[in-house]
Order: sequence, then C-alpha cells, then structure tokens
Amino acid sequence: MQITQSLHTAILVTNLEQSEHFYGKILGLSKINRALKYPGAWYQVGEYQIHLIVASSVPTENPNEKWGRNPHIAFSVADLDVAKQELVNQNYLIQASASGRAALFTQDPDGNIVELSQA
Repeated sequence: MQITQSLHTAILVTNLEQSEHFYGKILGLSKINRALKYPGAWYQVGEYQIHLIVASSVPTENPNEKWGRNPHIAFSVADLDVAKQELVNQNYLIQASASGRAALFTQDPDGNIVELSQA
C-alpha cells in the first residue's frame, strides 16, 4: 500500500451554526456547496477538505493540559500574529505551542483542538 495524499478530516460537531461560524468566518475556510444526506458542512483547504458532521454529542476529553499533545487538526497560516489577534478578539481561548515554535492552539465550539502554525 502507498498512501499518496490526505483527502479529508471528519470532525463531529453538535451545533452546526456555531461550527460553521468558527470554520467559515473565524478560520476563513471556503465552504463547499454540496447536498448532503445528513446534517453537516464541507470546507475546502487547498486540495484538502474538512467535513463537519452533526452528532448528538462529541467526545472531547483532552487529558493532556498541553493541547498539542491531544488529538487535533493543524493548519498553516500566513501570519500567526493576525490569526492570534482574531481569535482573541472573538473570545476564543488560545495556548502557545509548548515547543516554542511559531504555533498556537485553540478550540472550536465543541472543544475540538485546532493548531495554527506560521507558514
């Protein structure tokens, strides 16, 4: 077997409207207009997709206090300071990378961890 690329990540969410605001407005991802047979939304990131799937609950127990050591999705950003300020302005919690590199972590409305790294 030879895996050639990653196609998408499915993320469980409980409130689609809040999640669409976070992924579409706060992170600025492009929504794909596609009819789905279940409640959710798809976003395009280059050749990659994020699939938001509505669930009645989301298991978001993050046992490690360092968010980067828990399951997470990571995005590259052009300007980490701009991304950080936008998150702070919108009252999202952030945590600097424990490694000291140019990266930070935040959480979507359901507690899913999102990493943003300087490109």
